[in-house]
Amino acid sequence: MVKKGKLTYLCIVLSTTKLIDIRSLSLEQLKARLVDMGEQGFRAKQIYEWIWQKSVTDFEEMSNLSKGLREKLKECFSINYVKVKESQISSDKTIKSSFSLYDGNIIEGVLIPTPDRMTACVSSQVGCSLTCKFCATGYMDRKRNLNADEIYDQVVLISKQAEENYGQPLSNIVYMGMGEPLLNYANMMKSVERITAADGLNMAAKRITVSTAGIAKMIKKLGDDEVRFNLALSLHAANDKKRNEIMPINEQNSLTALAEALRYYYAKTKNPVTFEYIVFHNFNDELQDAKELAKFCKHVPCKVNIIEYNPISLADFVNAEADKIEDFASYLRSQGVVTNVRRSRGKDIDAACGQLAIKEKTN
Repeated sequence: MVKKGKLTYLCIVLSTTKLIDIRSLSLEQLKARLVDMGEQGFRAKQIYEWIWQKSVTDFEEMSNLSKGLREKLKECFSINYVKVKESQISSDKTIKSSFSLYDGNIIEGVLIPTPDRMTACVSSQVGCSLTCKFCATGYMDRKRNLNADEIYDQVVLISKQAEENYGQPLSNIVYMGMGEPLLNYANMMKSVERITAADGLNMAAKRITVSTAGIAKMIKKLGDDEVRFNLALSLHAANDKKRNEIMPINEQNSLTALAEALRYYYAKTKNPVTFEYIVFHNFNDELQDAKELAKFCKHVPCKVNIIEYNPISLADFVNAEADKIEDFASYLRSQGVVTNVRRSRGKDIDAACGQLAIKEKTN
């Protein structure tokens, strides 16, 4: 506490002696609390601009607020901001960072620069509960969901890296880091709202892609909420037997259930879907696999991103041979499926999903 007396009593009345994360409050909630503190309600909008539009992490930086109000804010609220713990820069200019959270947990994010875009890859959970066999994060326990402001902070910090290192603004955001975004639905949605809001980062929703391992009921909820951002499904196999083997979530969310959910989602949003597909050596790299994928693509308007795999020490999977990948992509294109082959980035650093966070935990 900064001081005893009336102000301290006010904070106890408003909640508890524990500081409230100010960014957990809506604008109306913040306005109500300021009025209870004897302040004018319009100050809430000013504070909101500081914490969301200007991304400040210290109440003292809020220069258009009186010193007395800044003291009250410090007495009652906290800003639980995310910090860069360590960064690695690849020879291909990819920057991978581990981030420290207020409670000591570690997450990761990546800046992926290409000639035509600057993409931030952000995490949605500390660890993951889905145990995908090819993903390092799947070998971690899920500690907790990220708050919306912790997702937002990753974007701010990675955007700063883009400006400082390459002199370019962030152009795209992908929720493809640690965790399953649709199992942290409310915070994921709030983070998108704050990133796209005029009094937030003011990014276009179409510049954002949320990737899921496939939670059918939550894909339908995206449709009900008529989201404007893009949806990507990490597919990696288009028959249930193989998908069950590498992605246990498929046992409760079969391809039939996912196809139904995707049709529902598309009917509600009219947003095409992206299917992500890693072609693993001697697992899902045959013509039959490509035929099954092409058939699955008929359910909704879509495109396929074939992703080069970054092997991890915890699993035996390796990337398919280059000619196999090209043959796979060529077949899909022959069937009218828009297909892109995405080359691996950051091969010379800890670039596999979750790898850096695991190293942080075990060192």
